[in-house]
Amino acid sequence: MTRKYFGTDGVRGTVGTAPITPDFVLRLGYAAGKVLARVGKGEKRRTVLIGKDTRISGYMLESSLEAGLCAAGVDVLLVGPMPTPAVAYLTRALRLSAGIVISASHNPYDDNGIKFFSGAGAKLPDKVETAIETELARPLQCSLSVQLGKVRRIDDAAGRYIEFCKSTFPAQLDLRGLKLVVDSAHGATYHIAQHVFHELGADVVAIGNQPDGFNINAKCGATHPQALQEAVRRERADLGIALDGDGDRLVMVDARGAIYDGDQLVFVIASHRMQQRPQLRGGVVGTLMTNLGTEHALARLKIPFARAKVGDRYVLEMMQERGWVLGAENSGHIISLDHHTTGDGLVSALQVLGALRADKTTLAKAASAVKLYPQVLTNVRTARNFDFGANRGVKAAVAQATNALGANGRVLLRASGTEPLIRVMVEGKSRPQVTALADSIAAAVRKAAR
Repeated sequence: MTRKYFGTDGVRGTVGTAPITPDFVLRLGYAAGKVLARVGKGEKRRTVLIGKDTRISGYMLESSLEAGLCAAGVDVLLVGPMPTPAVAYLTRALRLSAGIVISASHNPYDDNGIKFFSGAGAKLPDKVETAIETELARPLQCSLSVQLGKVRRIDDAAGRYIEFCKSTFPAQLDLRGLKLVVDSAHGATYHIAQHVFHELGADVVAIGNQPDGFNINAKCGATHPQALQEAVRRERADLGIALDGDGDRLVMVDARGAIYDGDQLVFVIASHRMQQRPQLRGGVVGTLMTNLGTEHALARLKIPFARAKVGDRYVLEMMQERGWVLGAENSGHIISLDHHTTGDGLVSALQVLGALRADKTTLAKAASAVKLYPQVLTNVRTARNFDFGANRGVKAAVAQATNALGANGRVLLRASGTEPLIRVMVEGKSRPQVTALADSIAAAVRKAAR
């Protein structure tokens, strides 16, 4: 069955435009509640935790979800602004039926989305998402008053999550003597991130921690690390840490202002763990977007590497299939299954910092083995579900680029799972060449999409 609403990471779109409207989200909450009632047979009451990022629309959508779940007879716990990985952790730690995050991650403030976690703190299986879509097609029939769900707020959720993050850092190490700039992207980690690093001993300068409902991800955070670069230089800090709006991405900056993405950071973690082989447990899962330089650097250390489809859920699926514990996307989603069930920017930062402290090295030295190939990414906006693969002009442009690159590069076209975009990626040894080829392919896609 083709799913109508769920993409690779829940239901997402522009606020006020279907499906991100109050009436639909109420129905979505009700449908999810009815499905959870069937899945959770044997439980006296199902309980779902709801967290959100700092978007202005979060208030509205939280109320709609709350009403729908209660109408289905499900109890609700509210935690307010909370990172996506915190919701996954709290859902698991509190033995709840499910967790829901209201967030559009790295997107602008006028987008929003709803994503679900199972009681185990993992993304919902496809079959459960499909069951929710099936339930959405049925009429909403409110439960009897005696069966309605109740709502309460967890006041110490942030503190619980801070302690969890700290527990993933090696107990024999600390961050004393380290000056860090931490950019929370005016998002869900604004009241959490700086405390994690400060309580481990670091001198912390916090930026991007003044959300107003509209400034989430705006020229800050993991998607715009230039603000972090400037702050690191200005503060003469040792390192900078940038998260995205919902706290599951990580980008870092060193004292020189050099930027390190997920491809480089996962290599730092993997190479450190290679020295303690039982902690590596297999290899590293990347995606079709992972830079060839990372693949080659891992190969030189004889660390197995595999590519999954783009999307952290596909990285996680391959990790589970292979029994590996480490995976990443170049965007900064890094998953360490021996510490968490999902990607977590704060936990990932602590893994990198732990490796640097244990090995008594710098980020520049630890990542120096990764020689990144120039990689040009271009987004082309199209109609949703545009079939670029069937167009002759697009196929011809891709074939021409592939032939020009030969064995020294790659071409990848894919539809975004969250937006009506075709993402064009060209990678090779020469930046002028890959830029020209990416422009040529993007032009062919635009022409085909008219």
